[in-house]
Amino acid sequence: MAEQAAPGALEAASWHAGRMLHLPRLGARGRWLLAGFALLAWLGAGIYKVGPDEQGVVLRFGAWVGTEAPGLHYHLPAPIGAVLLPKVTAVNELRSVSASRRGVAQRMLTGDENLVEADYSVSWKIRDAGAFLFHVQDPEAMVALAAETALREIIGRNPIQAAMSDQRQQIAALAQDELQRLLDSYNAGIVVLQVQLQRVDPPAAVIDAFNDVQRARADQVRARNEAEAYRNDMLPRARGEAQHVVQEAQAYRTQAVDQARGEVSAFMAAFTAWREAPQVFAWRSYLDAMDVLLRHAGRVVVDGDGHGVASTIPVLPMGDAPKAPRP
Repeated sequence: MAEQAAPGALEAASWHAGRMLHLPRLGARGRWLLAGFALLAWLGAGIYKVGPDEQGVVLRFGAWVGTEAPGLHYHLPAPIGAVLLPKVTAVNELRSVSASRRGVAQRMLTGDENLVEADYSVSWKIRDAGAFLFHVQDPEAMVALAAETALREIIGRNPIQAAMSDQRQQIAALAQDELQRLLDSYNAGIVVLQVQLQRVDPPAAVIDAFNDVQRARADQVRARNEAEAYRNDMLPRARGEAQHVVQEAQAYRTQAVDQARGEVSAFMAAFTAWREAPQVFAWRSYLDAMDVLLRHAGRVVVDGDGHGVASTIPVLPMGDAPKAPRP
């Protein structure tokens, strides 16, 4: 009895629900209006807005057909079309995998065949959202592998000292250019903002030996610099002294030549005078000789008559005259 009553109750409940949900009958015109409103609602669902920090990736039957800039746009609604709105202004930062995660440090070979452990960071963002979504399966892994490849390439061209000290910024800039070239070749839709080298050191097992080598090279450079400084000090001084000796020799040569020429000229003049008047020249020569002789004599002897020395009287110079006694 209970089993037969249950179906009757269900039918009654169904009849009452039908009465409550009963829709009024529509004619042909009403059905067309209803279909038109549904079509307009479906078409209106294709209007979308792209934010200032987004790019609109338009899909049609699941395939990428275009990328839209910020603003209001339209696409065919689902299930025909769809749109994805990834953030393209957010800056992503990738750090090199540390030794604690890999078990070994990031070791790279330098241009002078040395090993270094390098830690670096890469800042990047999306440039083309469509290429980023459809050409790259794992963006972070791809950027990490490409960054390691680019950095190994650049460090492999430079010596270890350049990577550790004076050319680190230049190496980072070259690595950024190489990384961007690789990502562009993959059509990844990514722009690299910065590559920064955080640590470049020799492996821990050889750090002491490397430091010894660096100290020896520093000593070598210091000794070379000291030798060059000594050379730069001594060579100009020696050149100056040599130039001074040469100038003195040239001056002495000029003086000796001029003096010899003067003596020759004087001799020729004297010879010409002697040839024209031998007696006068002899007397003049005698007077000149006596003038030179008496100029250095301590006492002067005067001949009274000028014909001999028999009647000469000694005359003391003024400096040798005896002083008169005081009264």
